[in-house]
Amino acid sequence: MHWYEKLNQYFPIEEMKSKEHMETLLDEQSEIYHKDEGPHHVLMYVELDHFVFIDYLFVSKDARGMGLGKKLLGKMKDKGKPIILEVEPVNYDDTDTEKRLRFYKREGFKHAQSIGYRRRSLATKEINAMEILYWAPNNESEDTIFEAMKTTYELVHTYKDKQFYGESYQKVDEVLTFDEGESGKNVLDRL
Repeated sequence: MHWYEKLNQYFPIEEMKSKEHMETLLDEQSEIYHKDEGPHHVLMYVELDHFVFIDYLFVSKDARGMGLGKKLLGKMKDKGKPIILEVEPVNYDDTDTEKRLRFYKREGFKHAQSIGYRRRSLATKEINAMEILYWAPNNESEDTIFEAMKTTYELVHTYKDKQFYGESYQKVDEVLTFDEGESGKNVLDRL
């Protein structure tokens, strides 16, 4: 099965980039956008000088519990940069969301409680809220993570969006918010 089909079957439509969008990123933004693919995994990520952003991490059901996800994250951690990713909020009707959060918690990720992420899906037209998780090897601040998320949104998420989707995503300041006083619930504490 093609790498895009694996991702498309696993991730919700509102989180997926189009195949053309991702292939163009791999081609035109190859200095920052990367694919690591194997028989049981697909890892799509952005690497810039000061951080890594995991766009998609898929491990097949056949390989879950065998340490493959841990190994893939280990390769990213070896870069010595903060690692950032977006995850769906826990949906107790979908056990995968809770398992995913538990996995990242075990791997030392923190929940960026001061960062809000709400983007209107061009596929469903509904607002899609995501939680931002990060691994900070040098105790990087949430402000640093916020700036990295803005960079990722502008360089990758909205790259040629009008060309691929017929319309543009919202501006970064409408999607990402930062509130240092935010006392939202830490989604990892409840696990």
